[in-house]
Amino acid sequence: MTNTTRRTKIARMTLLAMLVAVLIVLAYVNIPMPMGLSITFNMIPVAIAVMAMGLPGGVIIGGAFGLISFLQCFGICGSSALGAALVNVSPFLMFVQRFVSRVLVGVLAAVVYRAMCKTKAPLYIRGVVTGFSAAFFNTLFFMSLLVLFFGSTEKLAGPIAEKGVLMYIITSVGINAVVEMVVAAVVTGAAGVALKKARMI
Repeated sequence: MTNTTRRTKIARMTLLAMLVAVLIVLAYVNIPMPMGLSITFNMIPVAIAVMAMGLPGGVIIGGAFGLISFLQCFGICGSSALGAALVNVSPFLMFVQRFVSRVLVGVLAAVVYRAMCKTKAPLYIRGVVTGFSAAFFNTLFFMSLLVLFFGSTEKLAGPIAEKGVLMYIITSVGINAVVEMVVAAVVTGAAGVALKKARMI
């Protein structure tokens, strides 16, 4: 292993550790919203990891995001009112909804970034699209699996029956999703430029 390869490996391991630390911090700064959900920016480290390390980075940081999200159902690394209410219904389904969905976010964000790299788009735009897609996939998988797995529970059956599935999802995450996607897009784009200057891309 050459010195350059060793330095690159150490730099990437350091970046992964820093992104996990950022995930833990972000777990405590969620912005509460109605319906027990909240605005979260934890998909941003996933998108940054994808830009720096591709699919492996997306899977690792996506997995860390999912694990932290699952632990929040038990009051660890922050808390999730909705998760705490539903985890007793089925811990396994909650694990799939919280953890597996976030790994998929990392995988698909990596696919998007790889596709963007084949275009002539500037690095900042590639980062914007990757960040946006990470936030979009996060909302898509989280809400789809929530309704699929827990839509018939006492906690959700009433609101879903009253509004319908589509309107329930829109009213639950409408503002959340827009804010998350815009912020993730802007921050990831800027982070990509910074990573380029640091020779991480």
